[in-house]
Order: sequence, then C-alpha cells, then structure tokens
Amino acid sequence: MKQKVIVLLSGGMDSVTALYHAVENYEVLSGLSFDYGSKHNHKEIPFAKWHCERFNIPHQVVEAKFIGELFTSSLLIGDEKIPEGHYEDEVMKKTVVPFRNGIMLSIACGYAESIGASGVLIAAHSGDHAIYPDCRNDFMQAMGEAMRLGTYEGIELLAPFVKIDKTEIARIGNSLGLDFAQTWSCYKGHDLHCGLCGTCIERKEAFALAGLDDPTVYG
Repeated sequence: MKQKVIVLLSGGMDSVTALYHAVENYEVLSGLSFDYGSKHNHKEIPFAKWHCERFNIPHQVVEAKFIGELFTSSLLIGDEKIPEGHYEDEVMKKTVVPFRNGIMLSIACGYAESIGASGVLIAAHSGDHAIYPDCRNDFMQAMGEAMRLGTYEGIELLAPFVKIDKTEIARIGNSLGLDFAQTWSCYKGHDLHCGLCGTCIERKEAFALAGLDDPTVYG
C-alpha cells in the first residue's frame, strides 16, 4: 500500500515535478497552494490547478494574505522591484519571504493529518540553499522532526529533491512526461517570463544543462 501524502504545489517547475514524482511513488490526496500576496501567485496557481486536474487530485488554495501584509520581501506585492541577476547573487536575498516554508509546512502538516495523509512533500532543492535558509537540508530535518513530534500520526516531511539541483529536476520532470510550458517561474508575474530575474535565469540554465528544449516564452 502506497503512503498517502499531500504535495506543496506552487505551480512552478520544481513543485510540479514533485507532484509528478509523488503520483509515481505515493497516493496523493491533495495538492496544496498558498496565495500569500506574491507578485506571481496569480500566474503560478492556475498551473498548479491544471496539473492536479490532470491527475484528478483535489487542489486546495490557502489564502495567506497576512504574509503580504505583515512581511517584507521584494517578492511581495507593494514592496520594491524584483532584482535582476543570477539566483545566487547577494541582491537576490531581497526575494526571501521570512520563514515562508516554515509557515507553509506548519499549515500543510495540520491539513495532512486532518485528511488522513501521513506525509507532506516539498520540492526544495540544492539550488535554493544559497539564499533561502528555510530550503536547506538542516532546516528540513529540523522541521520534519517538529512535524513528526507534533502530530499523533507522526507526519513525515518528504523532500526528495533537497540534495539535487534544478537541472536534475528538469531531467526528472521530462522523464515523467511533464509539459514544462504549463509551469511558471518568473517572480515579476507579468504576461511573459522576463528572462532576467534570478528564477528565470535559473530556469534557462536548468534546461540548457539538462540538454532539453526550453518551452518558455520570454519577454
């Protein structure tokens, strides 16, 4: 019997690959997205819904607008402009939303236990480690222990990509038949991917290094 899990699903290429990976290896009870006031939520979340519908998986959206109202990050609506440059550049730290994964995983943990899932799957990967402290392996281990200890069912945190990079994620998604054109990365949230922000640059690099055609239309 496969383990029952929920998947944190933004609609980006990492989390959608995580969903496809989960469908192959687990029984997925739900995809869970968060509308937290980022500049690109409105572009990502429809893709999250699209992929859940493909697999007939329930899709839930958590309204978490308090993050956009109380926190400071260039990623959020109303704050400063999204910086351009490589993902690992110091300036990209401006895109960090403080403790975002900690908040989302806490909610996901409670939701998982409530619907009978025993695991929560997140797509954090090694490329995030440089600037996002709540994507690193030591954080995931600590958060996973807190989730296990804080639930009757001992909810497990699953982070299958935490030691690999986006290039390998692109290869995995491709092998699972994922149409990457049906994903969104750009932090600016305009009609097209800008091609200049850190996550756009990382997206381009991932396809190039994986030897895959990039289906993304850049403005």
